[in-house]
Amino acid sequence: MSRKIPTADIDNLKTWVKYKSSHCQTCRGTCCSLPVEVYFSDLVRMGVVDEFEASEPPKKLAKRLMKEGVVGHFNHKGEVYTLSRYSNDDCIYLDQKTRLCIIYEKRPDTCRNHPKIGPKPGHCAYQPK
Repeated sequence: MSRKIPTADIDNLKTWVKYKSSHCQTCRGTCCSLPVEVYFSDLVRMGVVDEFEASEPPKKLAKRLMKEGVVGHFNHKGEVYTLSRYSNDDCIYLDQKTRLCIIYEKRPDTCRNHPKIGPKPGHCAYQPK
């Protein structure tokens, strides 16, 4: 029987703790259960599109990425893509066993800037392993 890994409780930010860099080494990757919004430049860094696709209509690109399972949502007004997530809300780039990002060196700016930005800046949804 597998245990459900706790996800970030975005509706109760009081459960979040003041961020310390040491948390990441002992965390279950709870922040990786938050929606990850990305821009075209992030998708290029991640290697899912190349810069030549910038001339392609964003809506068409989003449709292709949704079909491929990379993107789960696209906001056409802001041209913001939201990465797909597993049914347990984890980002598709979070390894389910190690709880580590499989594209860490290429991760999107949203992840690079967490927790400086996000629902509660300077805090994280830390859950120990």
